Amino acid sequence: MSESVFFADLQMADLVLDRVYQGGSKGNMGDDPIGKLLPVGNQGGFRYKGSVDKHDVGLVVLYTSGEETDWPDQLDPTTGDFTYYGDNRKPGRGLHETHRKGNLLLRDIFDWSRGGATDRAAVPPLLLFQKSSGRDVVFRGLLAPGSPRLESDEELVAVWRTTRDLRFQNYRAHFTMLNTPTITRSWIDQILARDPLGDACPPEWRAWVQSRSYRTLEAPRTIAIRTKEEQLPLAADLWILKTIYEHFSHDPIQFEHFAASVWARFDSNVEAVEVTRPSRDGGRDALGTYRLGPLTDPVRLQFALEAKCYGLDTGVGVKMISRLISRLKHREFGVFVTTSFISPQAYTEIREDQHPVVFITGRDIVESMKRRSLMRPEALEAFLSAEYPVERSVVEAALKDRLTSKEPAPKV
Repeated sequence: MSESVFFADLQMADLVLDRVYQGGSKGNMGDDPIGKLLPVGNQGGFRYKGSVDKHDVGLVVLYTSGEETDWPDQLDPTTGDFTYYGDNRKPGRGLHETHRKGNLLLRDIFDWSRGGATDRAAVPPLLLFQKSSGRDVVFRGLLAPGSPRLESDEELVAVWRTTRDLRFQNYRAHFTMLNTPTITRSWIDQILARDPLGDACPPEWRAWVQSRSYRTLEAPRTIAIRTKEEQLPLAADLWILKTIYEHFSHDPIQFEHFAASVWARFDSNVEAVEVTRPSRDGGRDALGTYRLGPLTDPVRLQFALEAKCYGLDTGVGVKMISRLISRLKHREFGVFVTTSFISPQAYTEIREDQHPVVFITGRDIVESMKRRSLMRPEALEAFLSAEYPVERSVVEAALKDRLTSKEPAPKV
C-alpha cells in the first residue's frame, strides 16, 4: 500500500509520485485534501490559480475519479500517456461555455504548447490527482500537454456525444507524464510567486518549456501477465461486454468479423485483415498484414487471428491457445480475441515461452467500444445490429434447442 500524508500535514508536504494524501473527517467540503495542498479550490475536475479570461492561470490541477464510464480518463503508466476529457459534459452549451471554463483553459494551453519557448512559458504546470478512497487522493504526476507519439491535430480533439438524443461537443486532450518523481514545496512556492522556471524548477519541465522535449515517465510492467480482473472490464462497464456477448453468442461467424474490426482499430499499423471462409480457414478465423516502418518503404508481417465469443465465466485455456500457435506459419504472429479472459496457465505459458501472440480480451473490447463513443445501451445495440446483423434463423434455432433440451441460458 502506498505511503500516505495526514490531513494536518498537507500544507507543507511535497508531492510524491503515487503517494496518498488524506482527506479530512469533518464531513464537509473542507475535507478536500487538494484544496489544502494547493490554493486551487476544492471542487471540480479543473482547479487552478488565476483567471482563465485574463490568461494568467499560474497552476492547474486536473482531478479524475477514474470512474466515469462516459468520460474515461485514462493513464497508461507504461507509456506515460494520459487522456483527459473536458468539462462540457451535458448538452445545451457550446464547447467553451462551461462554468469552470476548463475547455477554454485546454484550448489556450494547447495553443501555447505548439508555439515557441515564449508561448510555452505561458503554460501553467499541470498536476494530476486521482481519487483514492473516501476523500483521499493520490498524486499521479506532472503533465505536459501534447505527446511525442501524436500529430499536433490529434492532441486536442473536439468529440461529439449524444445524451437523450441531444448532441454536444467536448474536448479529449492528450498529455504526457513527465519523469518527475517529486514536486517540491519550494517549486510550488515559486510557481505561486509567478516564477515557475526558478531554481527549484524540475529539469523535465524546463526542457519541455524551452524545446518541447518530452522526458517521459515510462514504467514497463514488472509482470507481463494480466490477471483475470485486469482482462475483464470494471463493474460499471460490464453491461457493454454482456451486450456484445449476447449479440454474437449464437453467430460465431459474425463475431469473427467483429473481432477482426476490433483488432484493426486497436492498432493503426494493421494494414489489412480478412475473415477467412469457414471451410478453408485452416483453423484461422482471419488473416492479415501488419505494417512496420515508413509508409514509403514498409516491412509487412503476416498474422493469423482467432476469435472466441465466450461468457465472462469461461476462460480461454491452454488447448485453445496451443491450437492457434500450431497453425502459425513461419514469421507469422497470432492474435487471439475473446469476450472473456485468458486463463493464468495459458497466459503464463505463452509469455514464458515467448510465443508471438497478442491477446485482446474483454476489457480491451470494451475500451474499443468506448473509443467509438458507444457508451449508451441504445447506441451500442444499434451499432451491432446495423454493422453485424445476426441471422434471425440462427437465433430462433438456438432458442428452440435450448427449450427442447431444457438447458438453462448460458451464464454471462
